[in-house]
Amino acid sequence: MNGINNQCTENGAGIDAHYEKDENVKTNNIVKKPGPLRTISWNENVEDSELDIPGTPRTPRTSTTPGHEKCTFHHDLELDHRPPTREALLPEMSRSYRLLLSSLGEDPDRQGLLKTPERAAKAMLFFTKGYDQSLEEVINDAVFDEDHDEMVVVKDIEMFSMCEHHLVPFYGKVSIGYLPCKKILGLSKLARIVEIFSRRLQVQERLTKQIAIAVTKAVQPAGVAVVVEGVHMCMVMRGVQKINSKTVTSTMLGVFRDDPKTREEFLNLVHTK
Repeated sequence: MNGINNQCTENGAGIDAHYEKDENVKTNNIVKKPGPLRTISWNENVEDSELDIPGTPRTPRTSTTPGHEKCTFHHDLELDHRPPTREALLPEMSRSYRLLLSSLGEDPDRQGLLKTPERAAKAMLFFTKGYDQSLEEVINDAVFDEDHDEMVVVKDIEMFSMCEHHLVPFYGKVSIGYLPCKKILGLSKLARIVEIFSRRLQVQERLTKQIAIAVTKAVQPAGVAVVVEGVHMCMVMRGVQKINSKTVTSTMLGVFRDDPKTREEFLNLVHTK
């Protein structure tokens, strides 16, 4: 692990280093010169947009936006308005599930299905509760200064998510490793990071990268590695119906990408029973 500390800068590895600009920045008609450029631990462009909720508009709608003149709230997802709380979505979601049952030829008024629309709506809100969580809230100051530069690995974190292509579950395990750069993260926070991004409509490839970038933003390490192994019900229950198939994705950043020995050490730890 020699040389790892050399990848850490005195000011810490800045995630936004690639976005510093050379030109002057004007604020309130006052010309300010940007501070000195900071370097990150690897040559990897990391954007905040990688952590965004897919489909979220870059700018909120306002009452001056055409078609929104009579709206009482304007923070929306895609083209649909988002109420102040997600629970306020339950009545409309329940009506949608009731319509779905009718479309399937079922009687939504029979005893067994009478409360199913509401149950299904509540379940969907739980499955996608990650939309209500942010990295800053979950970390909650659980970043500690520690002179430790050896690999930290938490493996086999259980993961449950929803495939955004078919709205059916996929599940599996996540293993995360990082090389600290004078900062460590509370171990339970790694599991909570997995929970933030898995509890959204997802594809496994994006989920893997989002977890790696979130750890990067949290502690600016010398490198991050994430491996996700998942079983997708869209392959098991429909389509090719391959019940024993598993999908494995990985994201390697920093020394995990550049140093084969470091990457090999992580993979050996992950695969050791």
